[in-house]
Amino acid sequence: MAGNSLLVAAIDFGTTYSGWAFSFKHEFERDATKVSAKNWSGGQLVSLKGPTCALIKSDKQTLDSFGYEAESKYADLATDGEHEPWFFFKRFKMKLFGQGFGRNLMLEDASGKKLLAKTVFSLCIKYLKDDLIKLSESRIAGGGLRDEDIHWVLTVPAIWNDAAKQFMREAAQEAGILEDKLTIALEPEAASLYCRHLPVEKCGSDKTSLSKFGSGKRYLVLDAGGGTVDITVHEVMSGGNLKELDKASGGAWGGVQVDDAFFQFLSEIQVCSLVMTKFKDMHMEDYIDLFRDFEVKKREIGPKKDTKVTFRMRTALADLVKDMRNETLQETIKKTKYSNQVKLVGDKLRVDPAVVKGFFEPSVNSIVKHVKGLLREITNSGVEAVLMVGGFSESPMLQESVRNNFPGLRIIVPDEAGLAVLKGAVIFGHSPATISQRVSKYTYGTDIAEDFDQTKHAISRMSIASDGSQRCTNVFSKLAEAGQTLVVGEPQDEKTYTTLLEDQTAMGMNIYASTYKNPGFIDDVGCQKIDTFSVPVSGRGKGRAVTVKTIFGGTEIDVECKEVATGNITHLKVDFLS
Repeated sequence: MAGNSLLVAAIDFGTTYSGWAFSFKHEFERDATKVSAKNWSGGQLVSLKGPTCALIKSDKQTLDSFGYEAESKYADLATDGEHEPWFFFKRFKMKLFGQGFGRNLMLEDASGKKLLAKTVFSLCIKYLKDDLIKLSESRIAGGGLRDEDIHWVLTVPAIWNDAAKQFMREAAQEAGILEDKLTIALEPEAASLYCRHLPVEKCGSDKTSLSKFGSGKRYLVLDAGGGTVDITVHEVMSGGNLKELDKASGGAWGGVQVDDAFFQFLSEIQVCSLVMTKFKDMHMEDYIDLFRDFEVKKREIGPKKDTKVTFRMRTALADLVKDMRNETLQETIKKTKYSNQVKLVGDKLRVDPAVVKGFFEPSVNSIVKHVKGLLREITNSGVEAVLMVGGFSESPMLQESVRNNFPGLRIIVPDEAGLAVLKGAVIFGHSPATISQRVSKYTYGTDIAEDFDQTKHAISRMSIASDGSQRCTNVFSKLAEAGQTLVVGEPQDEKTYTTLLEDQTAMGMNIYASTYKNPGFIDDVGCQKIDTFSVPVSGRGKGRAVTVKTIFGGTEIDVECKEVATGNITHLKVDFLS
């Protein structure tokens, strides 16, 4: 952890937007919320983070530009027909959500060319790292920073699986961040920490501060970003530490869904989805500008909006409709279900507010439905507030829907909700012990063989060991259970495993994860093999014992194996990537 590092630096690598922030140790000690972050700008759009876009040269290993600059340069290259050798990636983080993958995962760029995902992620992290160092060093009189002076914190969604978290750690190390100078922080936890330090006047219009929540108080953290929505429930413990009550949950309901709905709307008013596809391919600069304009509008739309919303229609798009449909855009609109709700006046597309509000419905409804389900669970009883953080939480549409659906709860939306994760990650780097208990998302275990018992084992499970005894193999031996509270840094109950053979020199140990609480066997539905260890054992004879303690509760898993006869201890890191 950060220890006595001079500087704690955090990188928030988001689906749609990314950014960095930092604070020096002396700043944190005076005011934990005094965190420096970068302002990004692209055209008329100024944001607290920059778009997660990477432009990589044809050598497949050199990052040319990132963020707004990458977007604009790729658009210029495409306009001049010079983009083909380049690799342009946008919104690629979602590839790590909800799927099995390994170190050889490939990403497709905007034109379908493939590149190793680890390369793309590490180049982006390196850019953000170098950019941060450049600014932070300008604040130090007479010298730069050494690697050992900086502790890095990289944020990841809490709903990600263990493989995705490990992937990000390895990408960060490939970007030049030292392994012992890197901490992985869960996004809703980081945001929660930041808001625990905020005074009332910075907690939005509700003027409710989490800093006033004493021991035993419970609140739900709704971290709504561009891609994923991450939801956890926290309880304040004595001393101000936080305890996770329920395992993190959520889904792909972020602000990107609103953008997708806008894209679908544009396709529908042209009565042909091919027009938008061709517009994107042939007029990349106009396409990017159109969606940058929409981003500005998206942040302004609220439930009380009762006047038409105006979008500036690009000439190139109107011309494409004429070429491909042999009629004007105005004529195609009249043939759609939007004929009475959308009008083209010159180069202005005038849209009824009800249509634009409808863009938000799929994501907002999914979020509200999920939160309602969580609050009905006994585990989460007594929740008094909802803390809304993440860029999408700044949307008036989402805020109003949450307020209307949960009238009995206090709704807290801090100023600059989109930076809460980033600034909280810096605080977490300085003071990691603040999160003291987490809830296991999976049941973890290993496979063992035990004496065959026909009263509990199916006959098909019986096998004959080399000594002639009847055995039942592939039995799931639990190390931790889904939903179990795990104290950070403390080992779980000790399990003992013994050798089966006289001349055994090592004990093979497989680690499995299951989505079910009580799997019986490692080949049950929902079980997945994660990693294989080899634990050395000395001496000869059957029954030599090794005790296993699994240390969960952090953002990664450590397995401690102790040979009983000798006291030799082996520490094993679980490798979730194949």
